[in-house]
Amino acid sequence: MDGSPVIVGIAGSVRKGSYNAALLRAAIELAPSGARIESVSIRGVPLYDGDVEAERGIPEAVRDLKDKIAQSAGLIIVTPEYNNSIPGVLKNAIDWLSRPTSDIPRVFGGRAVALMGASSGRFGTVMSQAAWLPVLRVLGMRPWWGPRLLVGGANKVFDESGRLVDVRVRTQLREYMAGFVEFAVGKVT
Repeated sequence: MDGSPVIVGIAGSVRKGSYNAALLRAAIELAPSGARIESVSIRGVPLYDGDVEAERGIPEAVRDLKDKIAQSAGLIIVTPEYNNSIPGVLKNAIDWLSRPTSDIPRVFGGRAVALMGASSGRFGTVMSQAAWLPVLRVLGMRPWWGPRLLVGGANKVFDESGRLVDVRVRTQLREYMAGFVEFAVGKVT
């Protein structure tokens, strides 16, 4: 590692063919030269259970994610939209990451955060992104208020291998990543 700040990216779906995982891969590809974006998975995060937390503590997969986020300059949340709101698997991961509550300032407090998402629907993930705002506020995060990235019609902008092929969306994503990286870490060289 070269010591430059890292931005952590979380795709909010664990499905192999997830448009949101594909969007995160494209965001990493289109990030400014010199930016370090690390994709992390929420696949190993169990369902939150207060009894498990009380009896066994924080699961290792959650501790590892917490440490990566706590050491990062920023967080990109790539959110699906289920039933006009936040996807359960991603909200569950964030709920675990906020445990114990005394650790919220270390993991989330003042951390730069960006939201983006892809959906096969016309409006992208506009409702999900809006639903995340109260969660980010209570965690004390510092949202980037640049242009929103709402990828609608995802089945038409990604090819069968998950590569982002739509030129307009690629341009938007490149600009979005440049803006967020500058917000989170400053200019990169």
